[in-house]
Amino acid sequence: MKRRDSVKVTGRFAPSPSGRIHLGNILCCLLAWLSVRQQAGHMVLRIEDLDTARCPQRYARQMMEDLHWLGLDWDEGPEVGGSNGPYFQSQRTDRYQAALEQLEAQGLVYPCFCTRAELHAASAPHREDGQVIYPGTCRNLSAAQIAERSLRRAPALRLRVPEEEIGFTDGHLGAVRENLARACGDFLLRRSDGMFAYQLAVVVDDAAMGITEVVRGADLLDSTPRQLYLYRLLDLTPPSFCHVPLLLAPDGRRLSKRDADAGLEVLQGRMSAQAVLGKLAYLAGFHPSAEPASAWELLEEFDWDKVPRSDIRLPEHFFEI
Repeated sequence: MKRRDSVKVTGRFAPSPSGRIHLGNILCCLLAWLSVRQQAGHMVLRIEDLDTARCPQRYARQMMEDLHWLGLDWDEGPEVGGSNGPYFQSQRTDRYQAALEQLEAQGLVYPCFCTRAELHAASAPHREDGQVIYPGTCRNLSAAQIAERSLRRAPALRLRVPEEEIGFTDGHLGAVRENLARACGDFLLRRSDGMFAYQLAVVVDDAAMGITEVVRGADLLDSTPRQLYLYRLLDLTPPSFCHVPLLLAPDGRRLSKRDADAGLEVLQGRMSAQAVLGKLAYLAGFHPSAEPASAWELLEEFDWDKVPRSDIRLPEHFFEI
């Protein structure tokens, strides 16, 4: 089933340039691009480089070169321009600060002095994936306690979350519901080093750039209820969300930029962009064979109903053939 909408669709790539993109990144970008192009929509490229130490400019430039090589273009963003720039998050911190102040004015933000090591070492509850559920350690500190602790350590800033379920219908995975207090607890808006958190930055940017459709990896599924809560508090209109399966290594590990054998640098040395895309589209269920195909050739074949809902494990040596 191909999706059409009377409203102009605006999608986005929002990569974090901490290294060379790998096959999992490419699959996500391809699905986002196909979904938008099939709906005659508008594609935005935003570089999520808040952590400038891990995301130097050379990686961002390389990532754009890689997208060009793959034939995945964008209508707005770096190199192209547009009315919603700048398109690097490191240049948009004034917008995050304004949103933070809006939340502070609602009395929902408080300083937190807990370190990650302290939370992991303490008896704080943990989720099945090992993430700590913040137990509210600093939630009700007095003004005197805050002043005293501030002398020893700069605080992070957390957002108070309600004891309520937040739900949405994912465009690919269906109904999702999550109680924020039980799933994550009060979450970070700004780290102790002053860096704004992903949850706040992505909400501010997607709203400011008019994004109506977010296609991203299923590893970010549990971020969505937190972001919907922020959309509500900031009186912003959320996009639709579509979370796609992760591409796993043959042994079941999640791919990362450290997996050199799944990185584009290695693949470019032995196959064409069309070969990479054709193989990925075949694994994603909508290309009938692993034969090469350009992004535009895949456009007519793309169908969300054919894309798996569970993670995809790479066959051994599949990209060496």
